[in-house]
Amino acid sequence: MTEVVDVELRHLRAFAAVARAHSFSGAAQELLITQPALSRTIAQLEGALSVRLLDRTSRQVELTDAGAEFLVHVERVLATFEQALEAARRMVTLRLGFSWLLPDPWAQQTVDSFEAATGASVTLTRTDDPVQALRQSAVDVALVRGDMPLPRPIKVVHLYDEPRIAVCARQCALAERGRLDWTEVQQWPLVVNTVSGTTGPGSWPAEQRPKRIVKTANYDEWVETVAANRGIGIVPEVARRRTRHPALRFVTLTNAPPVTVGLAHLSNGPRTLIRRFLEAGVAAAHTGTTATRE
Repeated sequence: MTEVVDVELRHLRAFAAVARAHSFSGAAQELLITQPALSRTIAQLEGALSVRLLDRTSRQVELTDAGAEFLVHVERVLATFEQALEAARRMVTLRLGFSWLLPDPWAQQTVDSFEAATGASVTLTRTDDPVQALRQSAVDVALVRGDMPLPRPIKVVHLYDEPRIAVCARQCALAERGRLDWTEVQQWPLVVNTVSGTTGPGSWPAEQRPKRIVKTANYDEWVETVAANRGIGIVPEVARRRTRHPALRFVTLTNAPPVTVGLAHLSNGPRTLIRRFLEAGVAAAHTGTTATRE
């Protein structure tokens, strides 16, 4: 009894590859399959259509008259299918969550590379708590800074480390010094962003922690509290280039540990698109331009 085989897309792609290459071995290399598997696929196609599409000789493969006519339609079908895939990919969006100041040029390089490779687009979502947004499925990937422990099933891919810098109000006495050591921070009131900040009391051993902590709930509150001279702040150095506030002054911070930067994602989330974004992010980080400029 003859097996009935439905014609599938893989049959059409296999036939088109053999027709272009005039060779089973060349087509198999193009399709990344074995030659016997390719031969079986073509045999299934010819069996399903009950017509011989290819003439096989010891030197090459030629199309039969039926195969030549069939190829015209196959190429049209494959082209239409690729157009449909491209249109669908353009409708796919990956949501990148961040709390403040996406690092540059890392962000631009990552988004450009990901969109060019996948056809999908990236939506940038500013949120005070990107980890919580990730847990609530409001974003697909979150840029996170610092070494805070994250609950399962969240995983973090490390990108690079950012140096820290101090910031104070224009009228603050620290602004006149121009330099502060990490061990001297305890002498000043420290303004802390309790939701997404990278520096808090736990950043120092107990005996070196600042004596007074001024708490804020987001980056905007943190900026205005420091500008109002309620205390000093410690942030990744990228803030010096990206924050424009006439009441703030940035001060070099010596001997400070760096801030880790990573991409957080749900390990049980939709894998393919997220994996491609993580790969693009790591590749951009490894170019070294972000770490150099920041």
